[in-house]
This record gives sequence, C-alpha cells and structure tokens, in this order.
Amino acid sequence: MNMKIVDLTIKNYRVFKDTRLSNVSNLCVLVGANGTGKSTLFDIFSFLKDSLTLNVSKALIRRGGFSELVTRGSKGPIEIEIKFRESGGRLATYALKIGSKDNKGIVEREVLKFRRGQRGQPWHFLDFSNGKGKAIINEDEYGKKHAEAKREDQELESPDILAIKGLGQFQRFRIVSEFRRLIENWHISDFHIQDARPSAEEGIAEHISTRGDNLSLVAQFLHDNHPDIFKEVLERMKQRVPGVQSVEAKSTEDGRIVLRFQDGAFKDPFMAKYVSDGTIKMFAYLILLFDPKPFPLLAVEEPENQLYPELLVELCEEFRQYADRGGQVFVSTHSPDFLNAVRLEEIFWLRKSDGIVNIYKASENKLLQNLINEGDLPGALWRQGLFEKMAKNK
Repeated sequence: MNMKIVDLTIKNYRVFKDTRLSNVSNLCVLVGANGTGKSTLFDIFSFLKDSLTLNVSKALIRRGGFSELVTRGSKGPIEIEIKFRESGGRLATYALKIGSKDNKGIVEREVLKFRRGQRGQPWHFLDFSNGKGKAIINEDEYGKKHAEAKREDQELESPDILAIKGLGQFQRFRIVSEFRRLIENWHISDFHIQDARPSAEEGIAEHISTRGDNLSLVAQFLHDNHPDIFKEVLERMKQRVPGVQSVEAKSTEDGRIVLRFQDGAFKDPFMAKYVSDGTIKMFAYLILLFDPKPFPLLAVEEPENQLYPELLVELCEEFRQYADRGGQVFVSTHSPDFLNAVRLEEIFWLRKSDGIVNIYKASENKLLQNLINEGDLPGALWRQGLFEKMAKNK
C-alpha cells in the first residue's frame, strides 16, 4: 500500500488563515474563482519539498521571506499538518510550525506521530523544536502489547533544518524515511505547450519536467528502455485521440530529438510542431502518468488548457486510473467539462471572503448530493454558480 494524504490543515500560509482539506480522495479536484488559492495550495507541497531538500530559510527566501508568506495581519507561526496513511495502513500525523527569528526561518516544532488504536497514547516518532529533540529508536515494537517507546536525543546542524531530512536517511526510522520519500517525490505538473513543442538536444531524461520541455527526450527513453510502457502509451493515444496511429522520437543529424506523429489519414508523419496542441498535451500527460517510477502524489494545474472538451473526460479517467494504481492526484480546474467527468466526492471548492480562503467538500452538501442523484452533472451545477451560492449559505 502506498502512502495517502487523508487530511491537510494549513494555518497562516498566505490566503489560508485556518483551513482544512478533509477526507481527501485519491483523485482530488479543486475548483474556485481566480485568486482563491488553488495555486497557493499546490505551493504548500512545493514549500515542503524545498524545506526538505534545501532548508526552511531558503524555502522562505524563494517566496519573498517569512513576512511575505505569512497571512496578512498574522505574526505566525505558519503551521502545516498532514494526516496520512503509511504503507502499513495506519494513520499518522506530521505537524510543522515555522517561525522567524532574526530574519531567518526556524522550525519551532516538528512532530511525526502515530496513535495506538482509538484510545492509545500516540507515539511521537520524532519531536523537535529549534533544532533539538528526540526520536524513537524501537519503531519495530510499535503496536505490540505493552510496548514502551524508547527515545534518544538528537541535534540538528541548524534550527532551520527539518528533522525528517536527517533521520529519514536511516532505514531504522522507517516511517520517517517513508514520509521523507513521499515529500521528495511529489511532482507539480504545469505543462506549457510552447515548451513541449521544440525539439530537444540529444541526451537522456527519465522523468518529464514540470513544464514538459523534455517531452521528446523522455519519449525516447521510454521507447529505448521500457518498450512495453511506450507501447501502452501509444495504445492509449489511439484510444483517446482519434486518428493518431503512432508516435516516434527520432534523432536528427544535428543531435536533436524530435517527435513525429502518424495520422491514419495521411501517408507521411507530422513533426510535433504541426500537431494540434491537444494531441501534444494528451501525449505529455500519458508520458507522465505511465512513468516507470510513478510519483506518489501529482498536482496538476488546469489540465483543460489547449485540450478539446471531449478529451477532458478521457483525461479525467486517466487520472483516476493512475490514482487506482497507487498514486494520488490533485487537479485544479476551471472547466465545467472536466468537472462533468468527476465524482462529487472528488470535488473540493475554494471560496475567498475578506481575503481569507475556506475549502468545502462538495459531497458534504446535501442539496448538491440530491441534484447529482437526480441526474445533474457537477460541471453544469458549477457553471450555474450553485457551488458558490451554497458556500455563502453555510
């Protein structure tokens, strides 16, 4: 079983004063007007990844510093709490509080804990403040009857370093290590067609980039090293995009890699620069979704851009199948056509009031449930403004 995010609580992070995303589904679709924080929510994932791979101070600097990141009118701390199911199926909680001292970011508190059953006291696998803390060293005894936690003191090199960065490198701290890998392997996808179209310099790329500018190199890598997966991508392209018979990644005489698409109506293949935006983007998403080493969590920004409306239903199904295979997918969208392919329990809508954003789960609204049960489609209800009206009445 792969790790899954169940709940996300955010405090004092830009527009999120005190917001909770609860009962998160494997496919989580975020809707809301411009400026309601969809991109900010994704940035929280990026912020955690930057804090882990760099440190908290550098992650803050990338975003203009603590004073720019903290919610206006608040002194902090910035708080992020993630409840997740680890690979063994048990519920764990990671809680992080970040403050500022002498214009430098510090980790005021960092805790990773489990609860034993419904009434058992939680085991804090790590509990750190300002660079010092304790970590459990007998994790393998967790869950055993009468087992007592054994802890040892640890000290980090600096108070702006996450404890999961250091301890997560040791396999004896299994849960910490798993959560560290989850953060490291989060992937934000924001494809730009103008980046994916140009041919790439010859080389090797195993994973598609955030903007998709190495698409041809990754296609070549899959073709050469994972032919079965590349064949599956081509089969999906034939199913999803009418007319496409094959896709090739070819080397040119000057050392570049170009994509060629074969349309059944034409004798000769087209170069990528002559193929529709929708065809290129669907191919890029399939390359992402069939990565031989899939990302545990994908965050996808507005996939409807440059895609034909009829392809959005197909793409939604691909996202859901990816989630069913063990990943977790967050999607932000403005498209009613995409929402029409989404289940009500997968939809969360964001609403801003007085500069602060709250998040609502669509399936928890009885009127929306009744309308869906009567045959209405989520996208049609969104287009009519019913989501917004119901949020105002909550």
